[in-house]
Amino acid sequence: MMGKDLLKTEEAIAFVKESFTSSLSEKLKLHKVSSPLVVLDETGINDDLSGVERAVSFPVKALQDKRAVVVHSLAKWKRIRLKDFEIEEGIGILTDMKALRPDEDYSHLHSIYVDQWDWEVRMNPKQRTLSYLKETVGRIYDAMLETEKAVHVKYQEITPSLPKSITYIHSEELLMRYPNITPKQREHEAAKEYGAIFLIGIGNKLSSGEPHDGRAPDYDDWSTLNEDGYIGLNGDIIVWHSELQEAVELSSMGIRVNKHVMEQQLKERKCEERSQFMYHRMILEELLPQSIGGGIGQSRLCMFFLKRKHIGEVQVSVWSDKQKLSLEVEGVFLL
Repeated sequence: MMGKDLLKTEEAIAFVKESFTSSLSEKLKLHKVSSPLVVLDETGINDDLSGVERAVSFPVKALQDKRAVVVHSLAKWKRIRLKDFEIEEGIGILTDMKALRPDEDYSHLHSIYVDQWDWEVRMNPKQRTLSYLKETVGRIYDAMLETEKAVHVKYQEITPSLPKSITYIHSEELLMRYPNITPKQREHEAAKEYGAIFLIGIGNKLSSGEPHDGRAPDYDDWSTLNEDGYIGLNGDIIVWHSELQEAVELSSMGIRVNKHVMEQQLKERKCEERSQFMYHRMILEELLPQSIGGGIGQSRLCMFFLKRKHIGEVQVSVWSDKQKLSLEVEGVFLL
């Protein structure tokens, strides 16, 4: 690929990010804020993801060699910032999160470098409902539709593919529909059928005895019985990528835990010892505002809207020479 083509790609990436940031901020009433690349270890602030991924860790000389870790995400940090900024109900914050996840397995959707929009909105505790969760998802999806339209207007050769509305389905419903295939295969079938889904209830055990996917016990509420009679007030936005012919998760989000829910989920995961950490104490002492929040993959969103087949086409990361050469044979050029 020629240098000018790469530059055009960079310009298109910037356009997608600027368009979506503007639309999302308007829909959710978000203020753009700064965010950290690292946090101190043993504060409980870093995202534990599914609980097995290792964070990049190092000693800080100026802090008597206290250990710091590169963030996995800012799921917990954002809630503390809502308190620090004295954010009112119905208003939120948005930040550009840059992270390293060295335990990620490489694929066309994964690299060790992660970039996402992390957002958090202060809500009234009475809004801990499935209907409020769906309302928020709908606003995010509207921002996606607006961005897709803007991309098509600017780049006529890129055809929109999102359906006019997103389909809501619980992970238990998906299990009942496809009991003999894996969770990822179930996502594939649902996304292919509907084009865009919000899969509700990620983290709690299903009737099969296994959760649909892993989710940390200390930020999303995956254990509360909702109005539809299923478990969970969180979920993932998943779309059908027509070029890849597969489902792509664009966002993970949910209503955040309160004191009762976090106690229950820590016990369920047998990690009550986390309650000694600063973040967890703030939840248990009810010092943090009730909120809803999530992360939206920047590179994945660009990949989807620009119809690219590999995440390395829309972000700069580290790849093996073998990977680069094999992809170039397929006409895929990494940044």
